[in-house]
Order: sequence, then C-alpha cells, then structure tokens
Amino acid sequence: MYPPEDQAIPARALLAGARRKEPALLKLAQRLVLAESPSDDKQAVDACGDLAARQASTLGGRLKIHRQRSFGNVLEARFGPRGRANALKPVLILGHIDTVWPVGTLASMPCRIADGRLWGPGTLDMKVGIAMAFTAIEMLTEAGILEREIVLLLNSDEEIGSPVSRPITERLAAECAAVYVLEPAQGLAYKTARKGTGNWRIEVSGVAAHAGVDFEKGASALRELARVIETVSSWTDLQRGLTVSVGQAGGGSKTNVIPAQAWAEIDVRIARKADGPRITRKFDTLKPSDRRCSLAITGGINRPPMERTRGTVALYQKARSRAAELGIDLQEAATGGASDGNFTSALGVPTLDGMGAVGEGAHASHESVLLEHLAPRTALLAAMLAL
Repeated sequence: MYPPEDQAIPARALLAGARRKEPALLKLAQRLVLAESPSDDKQAVDACGDLAARQASTLGGRLKIHRQRSFGNVLEARFGPRGRANALKPVLILGHIDTVWPVGTLASMPCRIADGRLWGPGTLDMKVGIAMAFTAIEMLTEAGILEREIVLLLNSDEEIGSPVSRPITERLAAECAAVYVLEPAQGLAYKTARKGTGNWRIEVSGVAAHAGVDFEKGASALRELARVIETVSSWTDLQRGLTVSVGQAGGGSKTNVIPAQAWAEIDVRIARKADGPRITRKFDTLKPSDRRCSLAITGGINRPPMERTRGTVALYQKARSRAAELGIDLQEAATGGASDGNFTSALGVPTLDGMGAVGEGAHASHESVLLEHLAPRTALLAAMLAL
C-alpha cells in the first residue's frame, strides 16, 4: 500500500538535501571501510557492526542484535512509526557488512578519495550503500515525513552464502510491503532479476594400481571424473539461463599410479525456480561409467533465483518515475550473480536490487565508487522510502 505519487516529497528537495549531506555520508562510508570486516573474522565483522549500530542509534533507531556464536552478529534497526500502529506495512532495507577482503587489505588498497572516486576494499560492495541508507533515513526523519516503519537489516555472512542470516531475512521480509537491496548498481540500473545459485562437489573413488605393471587392474578416478565433467557440463542450457560450470578439479597422487581419488567443484546458476529441483535430480541420479568406481555427491541449490515478478516490475516503475524527476534515466537489469534479495523475492515480496552505489571493481583490487552519483542515488533511495 503506497500513497499517491502526487503526494510524495518533491524530488528536487530530496536531491538538495542529499547534496548537503554528501560530506557526512562520505565520512561515514570511510569509517565503515576502515573497519575491515571479512566474513570469516567474527571479531572484525562485529566491530564494523558496532559502528553501524551506533550510527543507527544516533538516528533514533530501535536496535535488535541477533547474536551469533561462530559468525558476525546481525543488526536489525527500525525507524519511524512502529509497524503495528501504522496502516502502512514496513519496508525492508537489506544490506551486509561483511566483505571478501581479509584484514590488512587496506595496506595495499588504501581508503582514499581520488579521481572522482572513493577507493578501498568494500566501498562498492557495499559499505557506501549502507552509508547511503543511513543518510536517506536521516533526511526523511529530519523532514518529518517518515510515514511508515523502515526496517534496516545488515547481515554479516552474505559473501559466504548467508548461512545464519537467511532465516532472519526471510522472517522480516514476510512482514514488509517491499524490499530494497543495497547491492551495487548494474551500471546505472536497478536489478529486477538475479540468477539463483548452487554448488556441488563430486568425489570419485577408483582403484589404484601400478601404471606399468598392473595397468589393467586399476580403475582411474580421473578418467571417470573426466566423463562426469562432460556429462554435467552438457546440462547447460543458455536459452533457459541455466549454466553448469566445473570451476575446480583435481586428483591422483603420482604419475606412475592409476589415480584412486579425484574431485570436482561445480557452480550452477538458474534463472527459473523450477530448474532447481530438475538440476538437483540430475546430480542425484549420476552414475559412474566404470562400475569399479563410485561417486560421492554433495551440495545443492543455496539461493533461489530472483525472478522478474509482477510486483517487482511495479516497484521498478515507481522508481523509474521518481528517478525521472531527478533527471535520471533509470533502467532495469538482470544479473547472473545472487544476493540476499533472492531470498526475499522467492517469498513473493516485491524486491528491488542494485539500489546502492555506482562504481566498479567489486571483489577486485580496483574497487571504487563514483562520487558524482552519490547524491542522486541517495535522493532516489529516500524518494522510494517516502512512498
């Protein structure tokens, strides 16, 4: 349920507010980047989460810390009128504070402003996006126009598949009218579709033998693995958006020994939810060609696809209309990568992704954010929150 667009706050006022707050936004973003937070370092992730929690508290957020034993804690912050006392359902802003970069990366990738960009590990994915969200919330709060409850969820494990945060994300999304994901933009576009992801591991056991003396007594695990790789690779169907990619493989012990062990790690991407069960059945029914070999298969689909649903398209059209008022020609895009937005979209909750920063180099040494887009993108995020 949304108010009529002609009652929305003028976009020019939001853009002016975002430009005024850009210096403070940048300072907050830099503080977040300097708090290095690799997914597998609980202490580091929690330190960055504490910084975000303090910022949320400063803005009047009602905090709940979902404490974790082995992973970083998950931060939930609520702003504006309480959902149960309001006719408008809440909106969920979804982000993550963990990065792919180990502690110490700042030594080789310093956080700095140069050439119209903010550089550094985690800038684009997605600490600038988090700073944008805080700024948008602050703008609306100061203007007294935050008419619905905003739930900000900052996960600690997105880069490693969201093993602990997924149920939290899904529970909160089910309460909300829409989900806005702070992942980086696709170029300048919002993302209305993402592929789902799966990972499988295949281990082959064969029979070892001397390659010269007892060749016929051996059963090569590597040869069997080669057959398996050809089989699973043939499942790729580009027209359906289904890809099966063997990214890592290995096996054997010595050149003169028929290999008894081999393995492969496989990446699967699906564009359609129905393809998840289909590809799972294919892996489950794999059999070795050489009966002296055996296969041990583990894995599965870990993120459903974010399909381009009617609700998401309607949300995008609202965003496109507000963007036009800001002088932005907002396009939509689909991507093969996944995010926590996959989970919320699969629940049937309209989900817009790529609402964070504009830049390049996510997960790469040239990771950076283009400063020229900061204020307009923050104003657009605020406009969507004000609907």
